[in-house]
Amino acid sequence: MYSERLKWCLALQLLLPYCFSETSIQGQSADPKFALSGSNVSLRSSSLPENYQRLDWFYSPDLKILEWETHQPNPHYFDTKFKDRVTLGRQDGALHIYNVQEEDSSTYILKVVLKSGFEEERRIPLKVLDPVPKPHITIEKTQEMNNSCDLILSCMVRNQAVNYTWYGDSGRISEEFQSGVLNITVIPQSYSKFYKCEVSNPVSRNSDTVYFISHCKLARSSGVAWIPAWLMVMVPTILGLLLI
Repeated sequence: MYSERLKWCLALQLLLPYCFSETSIQGQSADPKFALSGSNVSLRSSSLPENYQRLDWFYSPDLKILEWETHQPNPHYFDTKFKDRVTLGRQDGALHIYNVQEEDSSTYILKVVLKSGFEEERRIPLKVLDPVPKPHITIEKTQEMNNSCDLILSCMVRNQAVNYTWYGDSGRISEEFQSGVLNITVIPQSYSKFYKCEVSNPVSRNSDTVYFISHCKLARSSGVAWIPAWLMVMVPTILGLLLI
């Protein structure tokens, strides 16, 4: 008798959560929304049901950012790092985050509670990235042999997950050379007068360029910078001679 009663109690404990609360998970996307650090971001899900009575936004399953009962005039913002940096869009339930930082990256959770007690959970991944720093091309090797030149140019950016793209004066260099190091062999008849390394992430890009006056002889790292520097030296000198 006692054993049968125990079985019924265990069964009720398993069933009771489903009797009083139902939850479905929607909007789980494998592709995150990217944002530049320091920018403002709006996270929103697909259209909300008409008969919801509460919205809850979470940074993580155990950290709630805000909750809003639709009969209340204002949302309640919890005392978190987001307290002074978020607002709720009441028309579409969007979470507006201001001045996002790299540590704000997370899979945010929007919980929609319907008047029936049914709950929907929607997940929106956000990845905040710092801007790509300006790279610097380093000449690792220029070795001339048999009327050709072996070039090794390095363009590495530290502590960054970035993509590298190399360009010459005829356009983008072949895919096989797209890494932080460009290793090619050139001849006098078909060398590029410059090589540009572009580093990028999903929210920013930056680049550096080196110039060559022959297939194996470096000119200057930046022809654009060289001309103003030359003028800055020569113009005061010429003016000084004219005034003597």
